[in-house]
Amino acid sequence: MDATPALVAAPRPAPPGAERRLFAHAPARESARPLVRDPLRAPETLHPSLWLGHQLGRIGSDAVATGFARLDAELPGGGWPRRALAELLLPHAGVGEIRLLAPALVAVQRAGRLVMFFDPPAALAAAALAGLGFDVEELLIVQTRARVVPGSDSLWALEQALKSGHVGAIVAWLPPRLRADRLRRLQLAAHQHDGPAFVVREAAVAGRPTASPLRLGLQAGGADRLQVRVLKRRGPPLEAPLSLELPTVLSAAARRRSGSASERAAALHAATFVDFA
Repeated sequence: MDATPALVAAPRPAPPGAERRLFAHAPARESARPLVRDPLRAPETLHPSLWLGHQLGRIGSDAVATGFARLDAELPGGGWPRRALAELLLPHAGVGEIRLLAPALVAVQRAGRLVMFFDPPAALAAAALAGLGFDVEELLIVQTRARVVPGSDSLWALEQALKSGHVGAIVAWLPPRLRADRLRRLQLAAHQHDGPAFVVREAAVAGRPTASPLRLGLQAGGADRLQVRVLKRRGPPLEAPLSLELPTVLSAAARRRSGSASERAAALHAATFVDFA
């Protein structure tokens, strides 16, 4: 008599939730861990150009202190960037921009490096600059637009200075209605400039995009005070403007040193002027 083959029972379905209970204590795979939970792999640690949306961006080289603690606290890296443009937007010249930049520029001079001014919109008062700490005889002032020939490039000298690698700090007053591609060229040139580089522009461009990583809007805030709006930075927006107290234009000692009007006029020519026009 043939043996009857054994019947194979069909597997019963697992009760609901069995698989969840089965894997409840299984270790999570490495790839499932959120990246930000590991501080060694957080985005801001991978490269200086990366940061989280709520953080201030970092910069690859040491920043230059502005001389204003409140402003340093709001700038990526804690000061003016190197190898990048910083835009200053003004309603008109003379709101306090030189006094804002003076601490950083004077520090560059005292470190033995050259400070260059390109196309200032008016004659600079040497006595006032000396009162802020500048060594006027070591300033280099470049005029490129005094007699611009049609078709010539007034920004050529500025671009070459940024690329040279031999200048400590640059302040340039740019022509109005500058094309975006020209600003991008200056920003690319600034990558070779190991120091702060400031470009001063009209306030009307505040709503336009910019290649500069830092853009500030400046406005007079009263006697010896300046309102600073951070319009663009590597980090979250700053809603409220900063109110900074500026140094006085001339201290009592500086006024005594300035002497007569003729002495002041002579001091204006102590700076080195170069006319590329």
